[in-house]
Amino acid sequence: MDVHRADERYPGGDPAAGITSRHAFSFGPHYDPDNLRFGALLACNEERLAPGAGFDEHPHSHTEIVTWVVEGELTHRDSTGHETVVRAGDVQRLSAAGGVRHVERNDAAVPLAFVQMWLAPLDPGGDPAYEIVRGIADSTPYAVPEAGAMLHVRRLTTGERTAVPDGAYVYVHVVRGEVDLDGERLGPGDAARVTDAEGMTAVAVTPAEVLMWEMAPE
Repeated sequence: MDVHRADERYPGGDPAAGITSRHAFSFGPHYDPDNLRFGALLACNEERLAPGAGFDEHPHSHTEIVTWVVEGELTHRDSTGHETVVRAGDVQRLSAAGGVRHVERNDAAVPLAFVQMWLAPLDPGGDPAYEIVRGIADSTPYAVPEAGAMLHVRRLTTGERTAVPDGAYVYVHVVRGEVDLDGERLGPGDAARVTDAEGMTAVAVTPAEVLMWEMAPE
C-alpha cells in the first residue's frame, strides 16, 4: 500500500480566475515520470470553482472521465449535445473516445467542489458517450467497462467498517472525514494505491465519504 497525502498533490488551476486544482498524478507542467498512472487511473483531480468560474471549451480523447461533485453544482456542456447540472451524489461519465469537447462551469451562487478522475480505455477510439446516474446509492458499484474498472462509493458513519474491493489495482480516495485503512489513517484528500488488494478493510474514524476504484490488471 502506497499512501499519498493531500499536501503532496500538485497545485494547478488559475486561482486568480477562481479555479483551484490539486492533482494526484503528473499533470500539465508538473511532470513526474514516476507518477503517470496507477492501473487504469490517469488523474484524480480535486477541483474548486468560485461562483461564475469554469473551464472554457476544451478537447479530450481516449479518456474515460468520471466526475463526483462534493458540494455545489457543476454545469456540463459537450459537443455531442449534452447539457446537464451535476449535483452532490451524482456520478457523471464522459467517454471521450475518438474526441469530444466540453465546458465545465459553476453557474451557481455558491462555491463548487468536485473530484474528477480520468481512466485509460482498454480500446482507444470509437464514438463519444455520456451518462449520469442521479443520487447513486451507498455501496452501489458503478462500472466503467471501457476501462476495466469499477467505482465503489461509501458514505460511512463513525465506527462503520467497509470491505475494500479485492483487485490487482485498488485506489482509495477520501473525499471527506477520516478513515483507518488497515492501520493507516487517511484524511480528506489523502489516497492509497494498493496493488493486489485482498481482505482489506476501512473503518470510519469520523463520518466519511470514500471513493474506491477497483481495476483489472493492465
